[in-house]
Amino acid sequence: MIGMNMLRGLRWVALILTCLPAASGAAERGLAPARDLAADGRDMRSRGIVMLVLYSQADCPWCERARREVLLPLARDPAARRRVVLREIALDADTPLTDFAGQPTSHRRFAAAEAARFAPTLVVYGPDGRRLADPIVGFRLADFYAEYVNRAIEEGLAQLKSPSRRD
Repeated sequence: MIGMNMLRGLRWVALILTCLPAASGAAERGLAPARDLAADGRDMRSRGIVMLVLYSQADCPWCERARREVLLPLARDPAARRRVVLREIALDADTPLTDFAGQPTSHRRFAAAEAARFAPTLVVYGPDGRRLADPIVGFRLADFYAEYVNRAIEEGLAQLKSPSRRD
């Protein structure tokens, strides 16, 4: 009888263990999609931080690498959350979006207006929607990609603090 109960217990443990990676993976699958950039801008202004937007598209392996290797670790870093808010905009989706001016649009239309044509593209924005650093287009030199991202964020923060660039 003990052998049978132990076998049932082991089956439950195995079932739970097989579910854990799927559950944690679901939480880490992507960045927060952009929904209301005007509200994000107000929050950014009050905190003195910038926004990093990943322009992506479905089935983009380079977008997935950028997310997995750089952006999701950045999103989980408490120190980074005090410097930058991360959002994702899908080049190929009609997901509703409120732009920085409070106007309704979609991910696809916003990306087109921003001339984001290639995925992945990363752009640093200030609270009013101005670009504060050169965009990072593509997933170039994987060994240095995180450094490119960090430099763009730092450049954006410096621009935000510059007296001539007040938002």
